Amino acid sequence: MDKRILNKVKTQTPLVHLITNYVTANDCANAVLAVGGSPVMADEILEVDEIVSLCSALVLNLGTLNQRTVNSMFAAGRKANQLRKPVILDPVGVGATKFRTQIAKQLLEEIQFSVIKGNISEMKALATGQGSTRGVDASTHDLGKDLGQVIALAHSLWKDTESVIVISGAKDIITNGKRTHIIENGQSIMAQITGTGCMLSSIIGGLVGATPEQVFDSTVTATALMGVSGDLALEKLNEIGGGPNTYRSLLIDYLNKVDGALLERRAKIEVR
Repeated sequence: MDKRILNKVKTQTPLVHLITNYVTANDCANAVLAVGGSPVMADEILEVDEIVSLCSALVLNLGTLNQRTVNSMFAAGRKANQLRKPVILDPVGVGATKFRTQIAKQLLEEIQFSVIKGNISEMKALATGQGSTRGVDASTHDLGKDLGQVIALAHSLWKDTESVIVISGAKDIITNGKRTHIIENGQSIMAQITGTGCMLSSIIGGLVGATPEQVFDSTVTATALMGVSGDLALEKLNEIGGGPNTYRSLLIDYLNKVDGALLERRAKIEVR
């Protein structure tokens, strides 16, 4: 983790191109704004080349997949690779349907991703071509896997893709093959609002966009920031009262409020 990256995002205001799902688009945009980036949500194939040329990073989110946005994703991804700009993949719901799983496979074959982030079931489906995803949520069976199995899966995916791999869960696993970090921040209430995973991939885009030469450190910092913000949001929620919707607003507030010093104090990171 590099706490200085948070300052770089706020001073550089990287433009983050999000081809994301319409369920969580608003929260993803607000999360990018909260950390200091500037989101653009263009998904029309006739303009993605121009938008990618302007942006600092591209995030592809498969949440509400359809053939129109699929074509835009491939066009944007190819352009970003051509321009050597970082591309982040959030394979939401992969393993739930054949269409979704096949599109993810094709994306991996045709586009080089800087970062791939998903839950255990999604990442297992990427690795094997089969999955037990419950819609966009990890299956109960996969959630029961021990930490060693999850780390082994992350390393296997890194070997196949040469991307920084993030497997999100109660303990977030991040690896680039040489370094593996385990982050233990975050709260179970985050699963009671839709979009926290999508927000994470979006802010990874913001931080990696600001520091493309530090993809691994930026990804670890973004993941820790999300977890620490989740911790602080729950503490505040317990103080003022409220439920999941209040928590969502507090989470975005803390994505904006947490600075490098606070992140360093609160982050729970194990290095392996």
